[in-house]
Amino acid sequence: MTKIALNAHLLAKATNSYRAAGIHSYIHELLRQMPTLAPHDWDFTAMVGGANPASYEGITMKRAAFDTEAPSKRIIWEQLLQPLQLGGYDLYHAMAFVAPLFTRQPMVVTVYDLTFLRYPERLTTARRLYLQTFTAQTCRRAKRILAISQSTADDLSELLGIDPAKIDVTPLGYDRNIFKPLPDEAIAQFRKQKNLPERFWLYLGTLEARKNLTTLVEAYAALPEDERPLLVLAGGKGWKIEPLFEAIEKHNLGDSIRFTGFVPDDEIALWYNSAELFLFPSVFEGFGLPVLEAMACGTPVITSNVSSLPEVAEGAGLCLPPHDSTAWTSALQRVYHDATWRAEASANGLHKARQFSWEQTARLTIASYQHALG
Repeated sequence: MTKIALNAHLLAKATNSYRAAGIHSYIHELLRQMPTLAPHDWDFTAMVGGANPASYEGITMKRAAFDTEAPSKRIIWEQLLQPLQLGGYDLYHAMAFVAPLFTRQPMVVTVYDLTFLRYPERLTTARRLYLQTFTAQTCRRAKRILAISQSTADDLSELLGIDPAKIDVTPLGYDRNIFKPLPDEAIAQFRKQKNLPERFWLYLGTLEARKNLTTLVEAYAALPEDERPLLVLAGGKGWKIEPLFEAIEKHNLGDSIRFTGFVPDDEIALWYNSAELFLFPSVFEGFGLPVLEAMACGTPVITSNVSSLPEVAEGAGLCLPPHDSTAWTSALQRVYHDATWRAEASANGLHKARQFSWEQTARLTIASYQHALG
């Protein structure tokens, strides 16, 4: 019997909250997929916070003695208490950046991105120093490192000096039961419910500086007024977004741009399906899951040509220099007028999206475990 311990403390307690994205989705899907795909003599234990009610078939859930949702409590558990619970396990998977300093088991770690090195100002000083110090140490001690994109793998080699031969790229997937083309009636009903026009363009994600929405607004403002469908910026507010609102005010776009705030899980696929175009001008992403989800819904995509985004969108949508607002304006004009391109981009996006799946992510993860176990 091979016993594998999984640090799943970043699994959200409530699935319909802002925490239930990104890392939560990755952990949730691996816990869901791996028991049926792994060798029969493997036994999985997922370690979660004391208040987390989650359960998965084929996974033993080991709850901490207290809630670890607060970062300080999670770090105390991770570094001081978790090592005491790892006796008897053959492999340990740190599912988000950091492992205990004093664990003796062979170890695998997942690294999503190196924002804390590329954009350190985005994090508080304490969080930045914690991730910079402990992620580097964890990666050097790990048998294998899982990177969610080739871009993250390259950053690990460039910024932390990790041998590329030690890194396994495990791209993310999407829920095929949720992110898919929806019936016309459902889309029409959703547009009516949200008071949306038939033609509108969508960004969906956190509103923050790294997402480069100011450039998008500048490009949108440069369009002729009668070629500007409603632009919806969907998602909660993040850091340093004052320039975004200043750009909207400067170009008098208050009536042309709508903010939705946080979007609940059960609406996300409807937003993608209802939009004529999905826009994602981010300057840095570990993977770019919203781009994949939009493509899986058949929505044409324009995104940036930097970091991991071409890995997802190239050959399907348009990939543009993130800060070239003139190029974005030209692309938006093309999308507005060219129905043939929109149809081709929709079909190409659906085809490209099928190359990604959570089952593939789980299979690649299991292969990395086997490599780490020797």
